Parts: sequence; structure tokens; C-alpha cells
Amino acid sequence: MSDLTGELIDGRYQLIRQMATGGMASIYEALDTRLDRKVAVKIMHSHLAQDEQFVERFIREAKAAAALSHPNIVAVQDQGWNQNGTPAIFLVMEMIEGHTLREYLNEQGKLPIADGIKFLLPVLSALSAAHSIGIVHRDIKPENILISKDGRIKIADFGLAKGPLLGATMTAESSVILGSVSYLSPEQVQRGIADTRSDIYSIGITAFEMFTGKKPFEGQAPIQIAYMHVNNRVPRISSLISAIPESLDELVYLATSVNPDERPRDATVFHEKLVRISQTLNPKENQLSLELDIPIEPMRPKPSRKSLRKKMKELTQTIPVPVARETTEQVKKRKKASKRVRRNRKFALLLAVAVGITGWYVLIGPGSRVVVPSTVGAIQAEVTAAFEPLGLTSLVVEKQFSEEITEGRVIQSIPEGGGRIDQGGVVKLIVSKGPERFVIPPMVGLTPKAATKILSKLPLALQPNSEEFSTLIPKGYVIASNPQSGEKVRRNAMIVLRVSKGLEQIALESYAGKSSDQALNELQGAGFRVTSTYDFSETQLPGEVISQKPTGGTSVDMGAKVALVISKGTAFAYIPNLYSIEEIKAVQTLKDLGVKVVVKKIGKKALKKVTNISPKVGTKVKRGSTVTITVG
Repeated sequence: MSDLTGELIDGRYQLIRQMATGGMASIYEALDTRLDRKVAVKIMHSHLAQDEQFVERFIREAKAAAALSHPNIVAVQDQGWNQNGTPAIFLVMEMIEGHTLREYLNEQGKLPIADGIKFLLPVLSALSAAHSIGIVHRDIKPENILISKDGRIKIADFGLAKGPLLGATMTAESSVILGSVSYLSPEQVQRGIADTRSDIYSIGITAFEMFTGKKPFEGQAPIQIAYMHVNNRVPRISSLISAIPESLDELVYLATSVNPDERPRDATVFHEKLVRISQTLNPKENQLSLELDIPIEPMRPKPSRKSLRKKMKELTQTIPVPVARETTEQVKKRKKASKRVRRNRKFALLLAVAVGITGWYVLIGPGSRVVVPSTVGAIQAEVTAAFEPLGLTSLVVEKQFSEEITEGRVIQSIPEGGGRIDQGGVVKLIVSKGPERFVIPPMVGLTPKAATKILSKLPLALQPNSEEFSTLIPKGYVIASNPQSGEKVRRNAMIVLRVSKGLEQIALESYAGKSSDQALNELQGAGFRVTSTYDFSETQLPGEVISQKPTGGTSVDMGAKVALVISKGTAFAYIPNLYSIEEIKAVQTLKDLGVKVVVKKIGKKALKKVTNISPKVGTKVKRGSTVTITVG
């Protein structure tokens, strides 16, 4: 999106400068011409304005923040669509001049325990207000925690928020893309769902980073980090630093649990526990202070009268005291130089001339050295073109791996750019071999021991194996590796072997005597392959399961075949009283009973009715047997 600096949005907001830009929107410092105050205007990129999902998220952010009134949440003041100039969807927020917690951490590294708690308490207070009305932020991270110049902490970017006032949950895919994977809870990564406990997980990861100076999991790709959040347990802070109170260590450890039920229920509970810990650590500190969240540097104290008198005395002592002027004779005597002084002056003059001539020869004249031009990042042809006019040549003396300099380009020259070298000299070059990468070898079907032996030959960090069920790979053999075989990874990249636990065993329930519909739905839903046959039964009603194979009460492989025998009802029928019934109705009634019908006709009546039945009425006959009726 082009820079809109200078535009007047909605006939009211004059854009002064672009402060930041991202994948979804740009943020401008602006002047509210109606109220004559500075504001921050967030404008969605024009290419996203046609995407209903992004527009919905943008409006959701306005609704989420507008629904909250809290000193630690960035206030949203307006939202709309610019119709007067460049078409744009915009959001107007209060201007926060300061920096983010991310910038603070980049500068400070890890924080002292007391300072870290001071950061966390206002963030939890703001989240508590959101959770109390059912709003979940879903994207808590240091980049979204702002610290103003006067020390006020603010939560920003409710673009991923959800709640009863804001609409339904987004999909798992969009959540992972829009959120920051280092702070997403396992349930957000796996199922795309989030509640208040998901925000607790994110604030727990943020606290871990604040107190230790690093994230619990690092990886080359987002999918690797997400995988570790789902399958690995966030370590205790005490495993990395020693000066951490046990109660605080335990609280953060529970907040980062993979199981949401083990975390504090919401930010209110987390805040209450952290306040109690803070009171224990600082019992004399006023916990109900209405001061700013982070105290700014205090003013210098006013000087006392005593210190002012001392300062005046020092200044008085430094005032120069007038001295008597010299006479003409005194001046002549002082300026008259001795013979030795005159001799020394001549010697100094000769020395200065010699130094000047030598300097000219070395710096400008024939003895001057060539200044080496900077060649970092250049290819060999560019180096040659730069050196030839200076009479220099180059020689590649070493090749090194580099993450910053692409293959074939110069990493360093000896002498470096700006250094000097004799005319006709050779400049030594260190050239990049490109990023150092190692290809993951094929692992499928190997035993973990064999796979580990192969990987141990590479400079990779092998992590504990991950076990999972498989329908293709036998138990105890490698299903795959993460990253997968064939991928190129950096030195010391973390590798996880996925080892098969074999076919998953599922408890099989007995469905004998139950409805065949229930049996089919539940068995197929559990992944079984179901086949059905039908048979007569004197004990089971039609549609009920007579028997199954395998029988219930055992554990079988997931996806196994289950055979059901379903009742067609009893194999016998009783002959009904069909006398005086029309021929067509009588025949249909008997066929419905599952017997064969033979009709004997007598007389010449057009409408014939039953006059006799064999076997007689009430007789028990097997289905499929023959019944004879006489009509006349």
C-alpha cells in the first residue's frame, strides 16, 4: 500500500507520518482536526479490503477494544470508511508515545523479578477486564504490550479477539497465521479453539521470556516451534535461573501447562495469585498505589541553601585576581632569547621540513600506498573491476559459510576496505559458501537406534523421540523425522524422530441386542470397517444385532473389520383368518408374512373371495413354505 502521509481521512484525521506497517495494515500518526489532538490511525491495506474475513477481523478489533474501558487497554475512538479521498477502512486509537515490551526486552535482556512483576500486573488487570465480559485476546505477546513515555502499560491489537459480543472463533489455520506461534497455546495450534486459559498460556510464555531473557522453544520454522509447544513441556524458570521465588516459579509453570485445566482459570485468578506473591516479596510496598505502572526517572532534588553557599564560594575562588602590568624593560627581557634557544628553533625547523618531505613521499608522492576499496558483498567480477584501475589483484584464500552473505560473494578482505596496501599488491579475499545446511537422511522404517547412529554423524541436536500410532509402520520403527527427510537444516537444528507404537488398540463394545443403526453409527465413527448380514431370530426383534465378530469386551486394532449379524425377526408365521377377503388382498397379506401362495379358483364370479385356506387359520408355518387358498 502506498504511503498516505498528508491525506485527510474522513474529512477529519490529517495523516502526519507513517509510524509502522505490517502485513494487514499501516499505522499513522495523525491530527484530529475536530478536537485538535494527536491520534493513531490504523488503515487496512487496500488489497485486503475486498477480503471479507480480513475486514471482519479489522472491525472485530474496533468492537473488542470499544467494549472495554480500562486504563491498561489502548482506547479505540472511531472506526469507518474513508469516502472523500483514497478508499480505506480505518481505525482511530489513542496515541501511545513510547515503545513495546519487545523493544524493552531487546535492550534489557531479562528483567529483575520485581520489575517483571510490575510489568505483568497491569497486563493481567487489563486481561481480567476483558475476560470478565467474555472477550479473549488470543494474541498476547511482547509486541502487543506498549509502555508509554510516562510509564503507563497498555495492551493493543484486539484483532484476533473473540467473544459473545464479537462473533465466532476463527479457523485453526488463520489463527496460526495471524497469531505469533511462539506464544500460541497448544489448543490453538491443534484445534484452532481458544478461551481465557489460552490467554493465560500466552502471558505465561511472555513471563518466562521476561524472567529468563529467552523463549522456551526456538526453531527455524514456525511449524517446528508449534510442534514443540504441543508435544513438549515448557521448563521451569528455576531450571535456567536460580534467583526465582518458588511460588512465582510454580505459578508460571502451571500457566504454561499443555493441559488447559491445570492453568489458572482466567486473568483474574492469575492476577490475584501474582498480587499475593508480590505482597510476600515486598510486604512494605503499597499494593493499592494509584501511581503509574512503571515509575519514570525522578526529578533531581532542589539544592539546599547550604549547598548554594558552597557553590557560590567555589565560583568566587575561580574568578581571576588582577595582576600588575609588566614594564617595557620587563617585556624586552622576557622576549630576549638565548643562543641555545635560537639553535633549538633552527633544529626544529629542519626537522619539520624533513617530516613534511617524508609525509609527501609516503602519502602523496611515489611512496604512497593504495587505499583498498570495500568489496564486502561483491562477486569476483565486481572485485576485479574495482581493483584493476588501482593496479591491485585479488586472491581467494578461504571460503566460509555465511547466513548473511550469499554464495560466491565476499565476506571479508585483507586488508579491509579503507586500509592501505602497496601499489601492485594482492588483496586476500574470504568468500561465502552460502548458508551452511545439512540434508536430513531417510529415516522411514529404521529402528530408533539405527536412525540415531546415522544422525549422530551430523551436527544436529537430536531431541527425545515422539511416539505415535501408525497403520503403515510396525511398532518400534521410525515413521518419519521432524524436519522430514530431504529437508535442509542449519547446524544444531533440533531433530525429533517419530516412532511407531503400532496400530492403535480400541476397546470394542458389545452391540448384541442393540439397534443395528446404533451399532453401525458408533462402530463406523470409531474407525471400524463394518459388514452386515441378516438372519432369522426367535429372540431378537427385527433390526436388532444378533451377534458380532469380534465379540465385545475386547481391544482390537483401530480400523479392524467387525461383522454384524442383524435379525430379520422370527422364522415362523401364523396363518391369519382370510375368509371372505378379496383375492388380491389375501395374496398380498400372505406374501407379507414371507410365505409362498397358491391360488385355486372356483365358480364364475368376477370378484372372487377366499372360501378356504390350507393349512388352516392359526397354524404356525415356517417362512418360505407354501399356503394354498381357494377363491370363488
